[in-house]
Amino acid sequence: MLKSKTFLKKTRAGGVMKIVREHYLRDDIGCGAPGCAACGGAHEGPVLEPQPLDPASSLCPWPHYLLPDTNVLLHQIDVLEDPAIRNVIVLQTVLQEVRNRSAPVYKRIRDVTNNQEKHFYTFTNEHHRETYVEQEQGENANDRNDRAIRVAAKWYNEHLKKMSAENHLQVIFITNDKKNKEKAIEEGIPAFTCEEYVKSLTANPELIDRLACLSEEGNEIESGRIIFSEHLPLSKLQQGIKSGTYLQGTFRASRENYLEATVWVHGDDEENKEIILQGLKHLNRAVHEDIVAVELLPKNQWVAPSSVVLHDEGQNEDDLEKEEERERILKTAVNEKMLKPTGRVVGIIKRNWRPYCGMLSKSDIKESRRHLFTPADKRIPRIRIETRQASTLEGRRIIVAIDGWPRNSRYPNGHFVKNLGEVGDKETETEVLLLEHDVPHQPFSQAVLSFLPKMPWSITEKDMKNREDLRHLCVCSVDPPGCTDIDDALHCRELENGNLEVGVHIADVSHFIRPGNALDQESARRGTTVYLCEKRIDMVPELLSSNLCSLRCNVDRLAFSCIWEMNHNAEILKVRFTKSAINSKASLTYAEAQMRIDSTAMNDDITTSLRGLNKLAKILKKRRIEKGALTLSSPEVRFHMDSETHDPIDLQTKELRETNSMVEEFMLLANISVAKKIHEEFSEHALLRKHPAPPPSNYEILVKAAKSKNLEIKTDTAKSLADSLDRADSPTFPYLNTLLRILATRCMMQAVYFCSGMDNDFHHYGLASPIYTHFTSPIRRYADIIVHRLLAVAIGADCTYPELTDKHKLADLCKNLNFRHKMAQYAQRASVAFHTQLFFKSKGIVSEEAYILFVRKNAIVVLIPKYGLEGTVFFEEKDKPKPRLIYDDEIPGISIPVDTPNMDINEPERKKKKREK
Repeated sequence: MLKSKTFLKKTRAGGVMKIVREHYLRDDIGCGAPGCAACGGAHEGPVLEPQPLDPASSLCPWPHYLLPDTNVLLHQIDVLEDPAIRNVIVLQTVLQEVRNRSAPVYKRIRDVTNNQEKHFYTFTNEHHRETYVEQEQGENANDRNDRAIRVAAKWYNEHLKKMSAENHLQVIFITNDKKNKEKAIEEGIPAFTCEEYVKSLTANPELIDRLACLSEEGNEIESGRIIFSEHLPLSKLQQGIKSGTYLQGTFRASRENYLEATVWVHGDDEENKEIILQGLKHLNRAVHEDIVAVELLPKNQWVAPSSVVLHDEGQNEDDLEKEEERERILKTAVNEKMLKPTGRVVGIIKRNWRPYCGMLSKSDIKESRRHLFTPADKRIPRIRIETRQASTLEGRRIIVAIDGWPRNSRYPNGHFVKNLGEVGDKETETEVLLLEHDVPHQPFSQAVLSFLPKMPWSITEKDMKNREDLRHLCVCSVDPPGCTDIDDALHCRELENGNLEVGVHIADVSHFIRPGNALDQESARRGTTVYLCEKRIDMVPELLSSNLCSLRCNVDRLAFSCIWEMNHNAEILKVRFTKSAINSKASLTYAEAQMRIDSTAMNDDITTSLRGLNKLAKILKKRRIEKGALTLSSPEVRFHMDSETHDPIDLQTKELRETNSMVEEFMLLANISVAKKIHEEFSEHALLRKHPAPPPSNYEILVKAAKSKNLEIKTDTAKSLADSLDRADSPTFPYLNTLLRILATRCMMQAVYFCSGMDNDFHHYGLASPIYTHFTSPIRRYADIIVHRLLAVAIGADCTYPELTDKHKLADLCKNLNFRHKMAQYAQRASVAFHTQLFFKSKGIVSEEAYILFVRKNAIVVLIPKYGLEGTVFFEEKDKPKPRLIYDDEIPGISIPVDTPNMDINEPERKKKKREK
């Protein structure tokens, strides 16, 4: 049966276009119930169970299926994902509405419908002849969809009666819409609210905790006191932003001070790019990463960023006097030059809430169901939840979701989602840091794995098309110990004309991952491999990362080679790029390669090649530094693990050798050479990487620190900064230069991927290079796979595809890659911090030298170089416990007290601290 849909669409030019679409109705769409004679019994994908017995409901003791409306799917997804909830009919109408309103929920519901154990069935009611409804005159789209859902529910109940009159199988309509529920009952459809149904599941009382609190009554606390001002409606916010009354930006809460935040304004308003917010009322219920509208305060109300470290101690929410007292601490007399544009949140444009990991702070009131949840991320406010499992959840890591934040509540309201495990347990804490940093870490799906090559695999004649055979070359790899995902290998040999041939050979991952398939999509979504202390979260399946793409020794592998002809002064005479086949002659660690270079007894081909590479690398590095490339520093540590318990038993800072620098120099050179080539061929579509120069204000802490030691740091160019850091030495303070380089690292901007057609500034500040990209690590970075594809097209080794030359799609891809790269770095740091704490858990009294990085009004931030450990030491206050070192992600029971500092806080200076467990 054919229907036609007519609707009007506004064109870009402002006109109106009438669009008519054909809409086919069918009568052969299955209901999802197996064995249904009326449908023919054939169904694709997951289907409903023939006799659903669980969950047992006191309201519906007979076998039944559930049919939720759109709002139940949007707001109660945590309940629907619970293993206890099975046999759910998801209507096409509902799925389309969810897709339009929330991409994350849509993805979650698609994952649930693909899980065969859940028995969720998607019914295409919009194309079924008996369930399709047309919009009536005067009926809005929402009311039409509600009617379509009721029609489908009624049809199901009548249809199932035909299937079997004896078994009383019914469809229960779940809706939180009061009017919709009343209409359904009038039409003879069994209907309940989500809360009514969940509370009827007597065998699953824990499900009640997972209910999102949506009713106004549930969102109100006992106290009627109004704490916050009302958020303006979206229409008024949009008018205000358009007129310039309000500014739109991203809300960024402070890690150090829960009463302070900044809003990074969207657009080109350089004068008010960053707006400070101070005090609960000015923060006005915004949560980290929300898109907000702010109103600038008059200049006489502007403030300076606070130098106080304040953590929310979760006092009684009715006792706001303490809060006001803390806010007064923030306001201190400051120099007028330090004042920044200051504002207040007037409305929320878009909430960016996510599930949060953390711990339950159990209420002191006996038998209370209301408790505060403390998120692991200090930028997130504490969340008030109701749970009957408080005793069970105490001392556990749990996940909580925010439901809302009423004006008269000190904290947002939320609900319990999941119990992750015991606090301090390695598996639990690893799961927490992966979830908190949004690192995709689920096992690869069968759809993804189906695109892997069949084993046993070997290089075929077809593979060698458009590829050079370089298996005769003396190629070797140099990597950290234990590395299995070997991306790169090198060679150096003397040519007959006396020049040197140097090759960088990179794993040809793009040969195995073809554009657009499930493997490619999953790799693009993950963006990068994440390296934790004991675990690696691969971007690509292990068959590729540790086997077929890994350039292991003595096996044939496919590569993408960048080969230069150089003179002995490391000047490039020629460069060429080719797909190749190589056979690495040795897989060395940095220490093994260094030993070969230094050994007078070794003169084999591999060692000769390494010496040639090392000599050229030193020249390349010297030349780079002369151009203004920065040599910065960050404290990095390596753990030695117990072979049985896998607990850290020793911890030391990483030792860097000449061979580390050798490999780095040639990787940088390859990346620059490839960047030039792909930009020549694809001026609008090259995927490049840039590092913006920091604004002068970023250097204030560095300049101030150096000045305290009578040293001058010039920051007008990268070259002057590099030269200043080279000269910044103190005979009485050998570690000063390293400290200053660590501080300089903190001043830098984030390096980012971008599409050449969407930007004019290509410069990489840190490397002092006019153009740069990533080519050398395609096993662990998706950006490199795209660069490989661009380079392959440029040299005629592969063909292009539409997305590769679509600059808008490349820009969207870069946005995801930048996010994933940043989150991977944060996750790696969090893993190091956690393992450092595990290490100290088994230690007694430890005395180590520490250096003060920053001085706050009530605390100092110190660095302990031996362990690469950074933390905050609070000054001792009256009636308060002795100060202790607080980590960014502290785990209860693993804190380290330190002696009270005795110093002049106006001048950072070196002190020894005693540290004890």
